[in-house]
Amino acid sequence: MQELLFESLNVKEELKRAVKDMGFVEATPVQSKSIAPMLEGRDMVVQAPTGTGKTCAFGIPIMEAMKEEDSFVKALILSPTRELAVQITNELMKLNKYMSSIRILAVYGGQSIDRQIMALRKKPQIIVATPGRLMDHMRRKTIRLDRLEQLILDEADEMLNMGFREDIDEILESVPKERQTVLFSATMSQDILRISNRYLTDPVKIQITKSEITVPSIKQYYLEVSPDDKMDLLARLIDVNDFKLSMVFCNTKRMVDELSHEMTARGYLSEGIHGDMNQAQRDRVMRNFKEGRADILIATDVAARGIDVKGVEAVFNYDIPDDVEYYVHRIGRTGRAKEEGVSYSFATRRDMYRLKEIMNYTKAKIVFVTAPKVSEIADVRTQRALADIRKVMKKAKLDRYAKSIEEFLSEEENQDYTILDLASAFLSREVGAEQLREIEGPGKKRDRDRGGNKKSVRLFINIGKLDKIKKKHIVLLISEKCNVKEKMIGDVAVMDKFSFVNVPSSKAQEILHTLKGLRYNGRKLNVEISNKRK
Repeated sequence: MQELLFESLNVKEELKRAVKDMGFVEATPVQSKSIAPMLEGRDMVVQAPTGTGKTCAFGIPIMEAMKEEDSFVKALILSPTRELAVQITNELMKLNKYMSSIRILAVYGGQSIDRQIMALRKKPQIIVATPGRLMDHMRRKTIRLDRLEQLILDEADEMLNMGFREDIDEILESVPKERQTVLFSATMSQDILRISNRYLTDPVKIQITKSEITVPSIKQYYLEVSPDDKMDLLARLIDVNDFKLSMVFCNTKRMVDELSHEMTARGYLSEGIHGDMNQAQRDRVMRNFKEGRADILIATDVAARGIDVKGVEAVFNYDIPDDVEYYVHRIGRTGRAKEEGVSYSFATRRDMYRLKEIMNYTKAKIVFVTAPKVSEIADVRTQRALADIRKVMKKAKLDRYAKSIEEFLSEEENQDYTILDLASAFLSREVGAEQLREIEGPGKKRDRDRGGNKKSVRLFINIGKLDKIKKKHIVLLISEKCNVKEKMIGDVAVMDKFSFVNVPSSKAQEILHTLKGLRYNGRKLNVEISNKRK
């Protein structure tokens, strides 16, 4: 199926801008198949798994139909749970970014009904509701649906499973017959078909198969790893495979910042990109990545939507995504133009259930592999170095270097060495094999005492250059407030909005407690141990 580009949609420019700000360029399969018929006003029955981009599939047509002057409920989205209702509302709010006069309200149980009644007085045009609470408002006549034009049943099978069958029937019976009704469901049970046959008019039937949300041309692997070892594992996989261009996905902006800083400190050409960066910063990062000044792009999902860079050899799921749709979009950054790509997912014990969900939904074969050994990396580096040396021997004039070697070996203190010894020493230095460590994290071997305990931990502090703070200020802050000697505080890294610092592990909890809530230049401090992952 040909990919639909959001820019090509015949919708309001404000809506296109909002979609672009959300990072979306290409539509997912459910969006590609659903948006056009819904814009035409057709009823639809859509069978699609959870996490395939359904909210935008109905959200874009709903927002397109809205008019500022409307003062009645024009669209209703029914959802089985309050969590999903809130999630849908948040997505619609993002689509509403440049149409702020459109009013959207979530109505669900567990929230004060009086507060909802006050919000309803502002006359929302779109209501996202759970069936039970919506029925309460309909009985009170605080919600009127007599002019409703669009009705969406999201996860209809779940609503039926939760016992809302009678409520759904009553709602569908009470709204105007001249309306657009769209039903989304992961399964097509007899009850779903009954609702479709009874309440929908000549519906367009759309089925998103699991094969449509996977990328078969990509080799997919996963590795079991502890959170503290992810960074070393990432470096090792890049080294052993000699990837020239790769993308790394994290679930949080903070993790993007931390990882890009640490990888740069290790000597990798890496850049980070996320939603908190302004457009100029994002453009600079992407320009560096596309032009080869950076070979590792570390990103959040939203920031990476729509990124299309040729030649990405590998994608790393540094954090397992919460949504199968994010997984598909992530690994889709590689293996383009009929080239075979590869993806690696770093799974902790907590992540295994999500990884299994991804495998079930996509029918993907995600193969377990073990971390490369130090000896493998040394062997790979050796072969690369020898290949480079072969090129040098073919092209360079080596006479004067040969003479220097003869003079070196003729010296009395070096007469026990052979040319082979000398060549091996140069190769060892080139490969850097003696610097390779087993996965344990940077510096952790030397940072442990004889009992095996960590001697230092790395702290994250939410202040940086923009707060007019320097390394010496952070050292003074910790030493003066927490009674820690300056010489025990080290490896301070100050970024624009945050900083990192190493402190003795024996003092870490005391520092966290002491600095919590303090203010620096008017900013309330937040201090955490940075190597703790969720």
